Amino acid sequence: MTNALADALRDIGRPQDRPRLAAFTALLLERGAQLNLTAARHPAAVAAHIADSLTLLRHIRDPFVDIGSGGGFPAIPLALASGYRVTLVEATLKKAQFLREVAVALDLPVTVIAERAEIAGRRPDLRDRFASATARAVASAPAVLELTLPFLAPNGMAVLPRGELGDAERRATADAALVLNGELSGEIELDGRRRILLVTKRGPTPSRFPRRAGVPEKRPLCFASAAARRGDVKRDGGRTAPL
Repeated sequence: MTNALADALRDIGRPQDRPRLAAFTALLLERGAQLNLTAARHPAAVAAHIADSLTLLRHIRDPFVDIGSGGGFPAIPLALASGYRVTLVEATLKKAQFLREVAVALDLPVTVIAERAEIAGRRPDLRDRFASATARAVASAPAVLELTLPFLAPNGMAVLPRGELGDAERRATADAALVLNGELSGEIELDGRRRILLVTKRGPTPSRFPRRAGVPEKRPLCFASAAARRGDVKRDGGRTAPL
């Protein structure tokens, strides 16, 4: 481990995990610019994303699925720290291949699915299978629910890191959860700009969800109705910063 990596990862995660976290950081920085995996260009920036990913650790369950995995956040740090089986759903082929390389290099129990979540969420081998689901920087919260809940088994939990969350988006998220046969069961504020949403799946997601590719993001469930009740014309953002 180089001095820069050691300094960046000091006090992040368990000491026994840091060599593999450093290996992941090195791989990400080496390939990141080439494959457009992350905006982080130095160890400290990657370390910040690792630390942010690990805030989800106490809420995830085995096995879990991560939607829109990109460069591996939050799924790779979580898989490394937990030892849980994880399925990564990433539609961009070059990113999916990078994730497979990381899994082999770090000896992680990871399966990578190179498909859009709207397609993968209808596969019988993936639907209603997972104890928890994560997704970061994918879309608005109601759209993310439509992409994650179909993968969850009943009583499974979507564990969603979010940025700022306006009232209209929060109400739309609660309403969308009900439409998808779930319940917004918790909101954990980490600081003024970051929070974790916890959504519990109460029963099977209706078969019409997820809608076809691109629709959940373009027309998030319940967002228009939530905004209309408040008189809003502009949607709240609520996204985490792209990685």
